[in-house]
Amino acid sequence: MKATVQWKENMTFIGTPDSGFPVQMDADASFGGTHQGVRPMEMVALGLAACTGMDVLSILRKKRQQVTQFEVRVNAPRSPEPPKVFTSALITYMVTGTNIEEAAVLRSIELSMTKYCPVQVMLAPAFPMKLHYEIYEEQPGTRQLVSQGIWQELSTQ
Repeated sequence: MKATVQWKENMTFIGTPDSGFPVQMDADASFGGTHQGVRPMEMVALGLAACTGMDVLSILRKKRQQVTQFEVRVNAPRSPEPPKVFTSALITYMVTGTNIEEAAVLRSIELSMTKYCPVQVMLAPAFPMKLHYEIYEEQPGTRQLVSQGIWQELSTQ
């Protein structure tokens, strides 16, 4: 994989990966940025959420789960001192649909974490992650929480 960033102005960079889709990145104003793009650490969190999310959704579809809405949230606090790395992460998988099987959700999360998501596998040794799930039943005009829990808390070794 190759990626290139080109400086635009101030602290704004345009990043282009192999896929060719450009991403504008910038720094916080306190670091000379002008709020013209995504921060690099935000890109890491987004990459983690998207990687595991794509896996989990794909696996749920293969398991013929009737998913109508799906969201992955990553809450990753950072250390107060430089280099301000992530100190932990809470990853919440929010699955909405009809008759979603809890076992299917748990297995999908497990396969993403242990086999398919390179971002998650790469970052897991760097900081502890807690993998939480919420399953909602689709209701006319709303949804109802039917199950929630923690798949596993992953601690750095």
